[in-house]
Amino acid sequence: MTTTEFREYRVEEYSVQEEPFYAPTSDEIEIFTAAYHERIPILLKGPTGVGKTRFVEYMAWRLSQPLNVLTDGTKEPGPSDAGDNGIPLVTVACHEDMTASDLIGRYLLDADGTRWVDGPLTRAVKAGGICYLDEVVEARKDTTVIIHPLTDHRRMLTIDKLGQVVEAAEGFLMVVSYNPGYQNALKDLKHSTRQRFVALEFDFPPPEVETEIIKHEAGVETEIAEQLAKLGDKIRNLRDHGLAEGSSTRVLIYAARLMKAGVAPRRACQVAVTWGITDDAQMQRSVDEVVTTIFA
Repeated sequence: MTTTEFREYRVEEYSVQEEPFYAPTSDEIEIFTAAYHERIPILLKGPTGVGKTRFVEYMAWRLSQPLNVLTDGTKEPGPSDAGDNGIPLVTVACHEDMTASDLIGRYLLDADGTRWVDGPLTRAVKAGGICYLDEVVEARKDTTVIIHPLTDHRRMLTIDKLGQVVEAAEGFLMVVSYNPGYQNALKDLKHSTRQRFVALEFDFPPPEVETEIIKHEAGVETEIAEQLAKLGDKIRNLRDHGLAEGSSTRVLIYAARLMKAGVAPRRACQVAVTWGITDDAQMQRSVDEVVTTIFA
């Protein structure tokens, strides 16, 4: 009989305990670190699957580590045995039906009557954690405005239903992300919201970096990782010929993992990449042709 094991945390108690693999492409680590220490909210923008969420997880882990002072006077994270406690990371996947109550909290009925339950944003504010609103433009604009008092000098959250104002704990930081490719007149950040953040732009990594990412995440040989990185680069060039969005690093990793499990390379690329990035039959044929040139 198979037993299923899982771990369960309160939202505000979850922290990243093991170092996530992350390959920087610019100075994003230094910018995030400086913004965190200055309590400046951060906006991450870039295509799907380029590592925005992984970056937030990595930074939550990195900022939880003890500092080692080097001989030149600079500081860097120490070993990852910092203890069980780390910076809480509260992640919220935003959607168009999300209300302010989903973030702040609401009254619920139970056997003893009604009781107030804090939402994930309120819990992050009280715990001094990083609150990460993923794909924030998916949320209604009347919902996202509730973060305004948390993203300026006030650093406070108003809970109207309780008649309370909560001042954010010292370590609290607001981080949001979105994909500019999905923007339109209805799904965009208000200027009054956008200008409360410093922005970091993400794009697909250079081929040599993407090769290392695929190799590490999928556990495949360098040759396969290089071929998939080359495939991703060629498919992204099809964006100039009608493809809505190029293949993400994520789907290339999926293809690599399928190959490692014994699936033929072209079939792995078809189900993980071709059919995942487009439903257009003509564009699928174009992507398959690119796959064939690399995995002949």
